[in-house]
Amino acid sequence: MRLVLVICFSITSVWLAAAERTVETHVLDGLEGPAEIRIDRWGVPHIYASTHYDAFFVQGFNAARDRLWQIDTWRRRGLGRLASVLGAKYAEQDRANRLFLYRGDMYREWLSYGSDAKAIASAFANGINAYIDLIEREPERLPPEFAVLGYSPERWHAEDVVRIRSHGLWRNVSSEVQRAELICRFGVEKALAWRKLEPAWPLVVPEGLDPCAIPSDVLDTYRLAKAAVVFDPEADGVATIPRDDLAGLGSNNWALAPERTASGNAILANDPHRGHAVPSLRYIAHLVAPGLNVIGAGEPGLPGVSIGHNERIAFGLTIFGLDHEDLYVYDLDPDDPTRYRYADEFEPVRRIAETIPVLGADPQDAVLEYTRHGPVIHRTDERLFAVRAAWLEPGMAPYFGSVEYMRAENWREFVAALNRWGAPAENQVYADVDGNIGHKPAGLFPRRLNHDGVLPVPGDGRYEWSGYHDMDALPETYNPASGFVATANEMNLPGDYPIAARRVGFDWSAPWRKRRIDSVLERADGHLLADSLALQTDTTSLFAAEVISRLPNAIPGAAKALFANWRGDMAAGSAPAALFGTWYYQHFLPAMAESEFGAEAGIRSLDLDFMLAAVADPRRAALIETTLVAALESLEETLGTDRKNWRWGDLHEIALRHPLEEHLTDADRQAWALPRFPRGGTGNSPNAAHFDRDDLDVRAGASWRMVVDTGDWDAAMMANTPGQSGDPRSPFYGDLLETWAKDESVPLLYSRSAIEAATVVEIRLRPR
Repeated sequence: MRLVLVICFSITSVWLAAAERTVETHVLDGLEGPAEIRIDRWGVPHIYASTHYDAFFVQGFNAARDRLWQIDTWRRRGLGRLASVLGAKYAEQDRANRLFLYRGDMYREWLSYGSDAKAIASAFANGINAYIDLIEREPERLPPEFAVLGYSPERWHAEDVVRIRSHGLWRNVSSEVQRAELICRFGVEKALAWRKLEPAWPLVVPEGLDPCAIPSDVLDTYRLAKAAVVFDPEADGVATIPRDDLAGLGSNNWALAPERTASGNAILANDPHRGHAVPSLRYIAHLVAPGLNVIGAGEPGLPGVSIGHNERIAFGLTIFGLDHEDLYVYDLDPDDPTRYRYADEFEPVRRIAETIPVLGADPQDAVLEYTRHGPVIHRTDERLFAVRAAWLEPGMAPYFGSVEYMRAENWREFVAALNRWGAPAENQVYADVDGNIGHKPAGLFPRRLNHDGVLPVPGDGRYEWSGYHDMDALPETYNPASGFVATANEMNLPGDYPIAARRVGFDWSAPWRKRRIDSVLERADGHLLADSLALQTDTTSLFAAEVISRLPNAIPGAAKALFANWRGDMAAGSAPAALFGTWYYQHFLPAMAESEFGAEAGIRSLDLDFMLAAVADPRRAALIETTLVAALESLEETLGTDRKNWRWGDLHEIALRHPLEEHLTDADRQAWALPRFPRGGTGNSPNAAHFDRDDLDVRAGASWRMVVDTGDWDAAMMANTPGQSGDPRSPFYGDLLETWAKDESVPLLYSRSAIEAATVVEIRLRPR
């Protein structure tokens, strides 16, 4: 390869051609000793630092190098500072986010994560600021999105990393509200048709709650605080999250013991599922420094690695169905709307007055209201509604707790670190170089003594949390006789778990992905890394197979022919999958929802066990036939009359768009565009591909995939999409998309020798 030494350079030499290696040197304030970043040909930065905290400084510098506009947007959104650069229509979203900022004691906050959490966050923020300083010296480095929108990046403070909470995956206040609305309109049984409770648990309306008193728009502020920033110039600035958003998210992880693998080492795999976006939610980094050698994925605006491995252990996570939230309903004082009833008295609402700066206009005053339980999200003339959220407690910044466990060296240290893990609640799966494997759920676990969290409750003092459970209240598995552990967001509490005393939560993902994973791993003797990669990209939906097995005989002949001998493989090239996906999601499910709840209810998902029972119910035979006929006619119009040429992937595609697409010139829109790719799978296959049923385009799935062998770290494989960089000018902007879309992987290198051989950019950093 040609070596090009670059000290002072123009923007043309910032990015590299595939066959070149570039070398940059920068002198930075705040760096304690020499450091380097080696970027491999897949865009992964391998950071080598002289001191422990320099590693996090350089991680921040590098995150800004690749993702500055993304993390600047994340910070502005989380702190409620969008209107200052985007205008008045974002002021309401700013107010919503300010309402959910952590406002507690920072001393307790920092100690909740570990003894050096503040030092890590400070170093990371200082590294981001060092890159912003570099941009001021070399303006050509500024990501083009800032120029499109006409503002500059802001500098960070360590507190920004932990005070922002609204980007986490929380539950279950949305379910509470949906359930209350269904009970009000249709009764308890119909509410269970929407989503059953697991483990088996009676659905009982709490004493004193009127389900019909919950307004349909009660969560608008809550949803706005969690929503992504909408940059469509025609939009009104108000973003929302679908009511059934929790049903569409999930993840897979597993670990196999040495006796089940061909290498004789433990194997760990993880593919967390989140919404697909440009740039990706995930960013891969490798941090090497005294006392630190960890690689894997996290979020670009956070220090550390939450999914990956160090020299001795590997770790991966999936969401665990622990209930972190409750909606409290209060009666207002009829004589004073600033007071609400608690016990036998009225107490004042706590009010915080803030000023929201607005681009091109006068600042807007915002009054943030809080009860003793949490932020007030809605008012009526008679009632007040507030969210109690465990994630507003100290130590609950999403994923930041990984800075403790990523440095563990064995199971004991790993589990001890999980005692500090707050949020989101996760199934943590573990494997180490000695061949041990384990599974431990972790998260701040509210103690509800006289209610279950499945519905809103009166806020008058009858339904309090009595502190929190210790982590040993959650189950733990270490070196099981089965030789493997696996999770997929399913209800995985043991059968003898004392749910009445420890009310973990009752909203979980459907079990179908886990059942498919188990069916493969149970026969996994001689398991290879390639087998785990294949399982991550497996498009088999056991749910679809079960539905087909229950169909009545009297279905259209064309459907019967397509479904004959089909076993639920939702492969991109499958004609039966095209029919099933179109029929079930676009015709049968909507028809069932309308039949049960009426079209005006807007129900978009139903419990899968309820749906299976419906398919087998003779009273539904006519509806099944009618919807199958409609699906066949729809496919003939869309894909043609030759059914052999039908392909699920022709309907079910990944179509990533830059969030500023509507702001771009035609030339930039074309330059920044990414190709569409066909995808297999559904939300019920291990290769998860969640989609909007209106157009079937893939919206969420594996945000990153990783498979590691604990005896050969350089053999690890990974996939990210669309690329490591968020800068459209970078060769790493969309280079991984096709690999990911074709269910392929690239190396996740670890050893210095392998990294040096694959290095295409070397960035040398020196302290001033």
